Amino acid sequence: MSMEDKDSFSTYAEFWPYYLSQHSKRATRLWHVAGTFLALAAIVVSLAFFKPVWLLLAPVIGYGVAWIAHRFVEKNHPATFRYPLWSLRGDFHMLGLW
Repeated sequence: MSMEDKDSFSTYAEFWPYYLSQHSKRATRLWHVAGTFLALAAIVVSLAFFKPVWLLLAPVIGYGVAWIAHRFVEKNHPATFRYPLWSLRGDFHMLGLW
């Protein structure tokens, strides 16, 4: 069974190579890092200025930027749709590595 055919992963260590395969282009990774950073910035703004709307916008901003990269740069479907929690962890992992 190939990685693309696998329905689930038991551990994050199993998921990480799949996640990387879905982000093979440098531009895709840059868009993801920017989206994750902007989502975190929205959360900080929300907490610092007591603006809950920014907390609601954080996932829209973060995922919106990342999904643009998947559509127009990587030309694949975001792993978020099948593996939302593993993908979120992958996004933070990638941000940390950047």
